[in-house]
Amino acid sequence: MIKRVPHCSHWGAYTLLVEDGSIVGVEPFALDPDPSPIIHSVKEWASPRRRVLKPLVRKGWLDKRENSDRSGRGRERFVEVDWDTVTGLIADEIRRVSAQFGNASIFGGSYGWTNCGRFHHASSLLRRMLNLVGGYTAHVDTYSVAAGPVILRHTLGNEDACNGKASSLETIAQHTDTLLVFGALTPRTAQSEAGGIGPHLVQSYLDKITRRGAKIIHISPLRDDLPEGTPADWWPIRPNTDTALMLGLAGEIVKAGRHDTDFLARCTSGSDKFLAYLKGSSDGVVKDAAWAAPITGLERQQIVELSRRLVDTRSMLSVSWSLQRAHHGEHAFWAALGLAAVLGQIGLPGGGVGYGYGSLGGVGAPMNLSKPPAMSQLNKPIDSFIPVARITDMLLNPGQPFTYQGETRTYPDTRLVYWTGGNPYHHHQDLNRLARAWMRPETIIVQDPMFTATARRADIVLPASTSLERNDLAGNWRSNYVLAMHKAIEPLGQSRPDFEIYKAIAEQLGVVDGFTEGRSEMDWIAYLYNQTRDDAAARHGFEMPDFETFWQTGHAVCPSTDQHTYLAKYREDPQQHALKTESGKIVLGSQTLDRLGYDDCPATPTWMEPVEWLGKAASPRQLHLISHQPAGRLHSQLETGPASLALKRNGREQARLHPADAQALGILDGQTIRLWNARGACLATAQVADSVRQGVIVLPTGAWFLPTGEDGLDISGNPNVLTVDIPTSKFGQGCAAHTCLVNVEPYQGSAPDAMQAYDAELAELTA
Repeated sequence: MIKRVPHCSHWGAYTLLVEDGSIVGVEPFALDPDPSPIIHSVKEWASPRRRVLKPLVRKGWLDKRENSDRSGRGRERFVEVDWDTVTGLIADEIRRVSAQFGNASIFGGSYGWTNCGRFHHASSLLRRMLNLVGGYTAHVDTYSVAAGPVILRHTLGNEDACNGKASSLETIAQHTDTLLVFGALTPRTAQSEAGGIGPHLVQSYLDKITRRGAKIIHISPLRDDLPEGTPADWWPIRPNTDTALMLGLAGEIVKAGRHDTDFLARCTSGSDKFLAYLKGSSDGVVKDAAWAAPITGLERQQIVELSRRLVDTRSMLSVSWSLQRAHHGEHAFWAALGLAAVLGQIGLPGGGVGYGYGSLGGVGAPMNLSKPPAMSQLNKPIDSFIPVARITDMLLNPGQPFTYQGETRTYPDTRLVYWTGGNPYHHHQDLNRLARAWMRPETIIVQDPMFTATARRADIVLPASTSLERNDLAGNWRSNYVLAMHKAIEPLGQSRPDFEIYKAIAEQLGVVDGFTEGRSEMDWIAYLYNQTRDDAAARHGFEMPDFETFWQTGHAVCPSTDQHTYLAKYREDPQQHALKTESGKIVLGSQTLDRLGYDDCPATPTWMEPVEWLGKAASPRQLHLISHQPAGRLHSQLETGPASLALKRNGREQARLHPADAQALGILDGQTIRLWNARGACLATAQVADSVRQGVIVLPTGAWFLPTGEDGLDISGNPNVLTVDIPTSKFGQGCAAHTCLVNVEPYQGSAPDAMQAYDAELAELTA
């Protein structure tokens, strides 16, 4: 008999079909018009292949603890221990490091994408436990979006415009006449949402926009950054030059005297400095279409005509998160704000600017108005953090200063790393540099369901169960649903739910009562749901079902709105609705940045050459690498699932390049190729297609890192052996992954199947 089990993941809600303790099928959520195909890969989590099945300790660390030879990480075999032993070892390490070096020397990992559940959220529970014993060094922002929120907090007072509270896509569909899309706006990247999602709506909104007859202009090196079938004019821009196009458009409008002087005077500060920069008063260079064309690789007349259309019609700028993942990425977001301010349509229905549409499934979708379910991390005893993308810098430079949002802080002396539910050997840049830094901490603990590249390089590995093996609930303020996640199968091997693992460690540390607050798994799930339900009733008069009904039904609708115009009230009365900025207005010329005087983040939106781009390539044979999110997996999750495997060829990731580049480099479609630069090298399978701009190569992110031989050639196709590990600027300190030049050539040697090689090496480590 088949049992139907409601569940949810980052790719949306679904029903698991379970028979005799095994998952035999997956059915999409009935209310989802565009379900993600990745949900059919979740059965892979139930396979013991690549799962961590028992607590393990690296032999060298078990023998010598903090005095072990750290170069043994990833090479020495693991020794099986029981749960009491391993939780005791971890508690001892936390106490030792805290007593000898202080709690700032404990790095509490990064954020984790292993589970969309709000209760068994691995990183939140880790921080909750560590906060009960004196705290830890945290991270701020994410690899996906960091420089953008930093500059928006400074120029708009918060990051709402890029975190899902910009104008709704429904409002855009009803009112926008010209939609200018920078980067991606596609269901491919909108498949996922951090806290789960009910209906996927991006495609339906694009269909509405198209039916209404809006003009869509797509600015991207990749044609498929808009879905096939969406009518749009594709402008294949040079990567990392969107800021120049935005400034050229703004300058062209100002040169024609068509900028909205009233809006600039009422609603912005520092616009005189910004306009002076556009006019060339500050550097003698007029920023207009003629200036932007050679930088961007676009035609001058195209830019001129677009500048006129933006003024003549209700125009919306959609800016993908990907634009700010580049050197000086703050200024891509700020220049878009400057262009929108020059147009003067901010706060009008269908006008202005929004960031991140399509970057996650919930951005621009109906906004949850009630308190979403979330596990409290409790109060933080210490104020120690790093920008998330600076993990290698932290490990290599203890005691050295760094800057962030205008402050100067100090990197801690990291002795213990506890990483949970995440894989930095996927998402960090310059993995060979990270590998050198990874030797610095005395102890590294990794808690994860899967034997990732990070888990392989740990001293202690804890087997966490997947969401399939425990109960939970999903929900966030970018989704108007709370979704039940019922346990479908028993835990594999000796794996345990994250809550139970931390509970056992908390007991060893003497803080178990504060950690659990006397609640069991189902007690907590009901408690978190009822917080949302009670808030919906108290603040919105909205009745959600009781917990028992919700749990049986599998979902509950929250109060929400799909009609929202960002900064509408501010536009009407800037004084009454002042922003939390240095001036109370939209900042186009920053007094703070002027005072700081950073050479990589000027005081107005500015075009600066990135450290690597096609404008300074060493030769015509160098290509600009874009490492985007693939269609068949999220980050490195479900790498061996059917949706991911379907996009590989010859057992390897595919790297897409233009036919003209392939011909010039002597590369054939389907051929194994080598991508390399001074930072590293990897293999991929060539995919020759005209859907990518000439001079660009696209290698998706997420392949499990597998360096081989003395030269460390990665045979799996992980682009982060190539990407540059520098901050976006001294102000934002974000990830700059999309600033990257590579050399490409046909690969002459023979290489093993990456997954077979990974499994063979893993078998040796765990023998």
